[in-house]
Amino acid sequence: MGTLVPLKIVLHRRSQVLEIAFDSGESFHLPAEYLRTHSPSAEVQGHGPDQRVLVYGRKYIKIMAVEPVGNYALLLRFDDGHASGIFSWQVLAELGRNHERNWQAYLAALEQAGLSREPGARRKPKPAGNPP
Repeated sequence: MGTLVPLKIVLHRRSQVLEIAFDSGESFHLPAEYLRTHSPSAEVQGHGPDQRVLVYGRKYIKIMAVEPVGNYALLLRFDDGHASGIFSWQVLAELGRNHERNWQAYLAALEQAGLSREPGARRKPKPAGNPP
């Protein structure tokens, strides 16, 4: 696939969904929480697969600003102060194409870690084993 070119980029503020349409004919609606929890920043992704950070408690996160980065990406500024993820057109397209699979994997990871999407949530206590 060649270089993607966005034809439409709209932040729907009320629903906190970023809409992006590409010249490939693909169009995606990406919720702020999904973008924040899947940010391409080193802060979230780490410097290798084993360093990825599981971001939680961002159910009501807001995108405060969408800024162009050259002609290849967007910088999204979130209301929790996160602003280090540069979302290239390719990253946004991959997040769109894999949205459902990524989201289900994220929810499963939260469950396994005993974490929640809710802000201020603490780790859920692990069920106690059967006493001897």
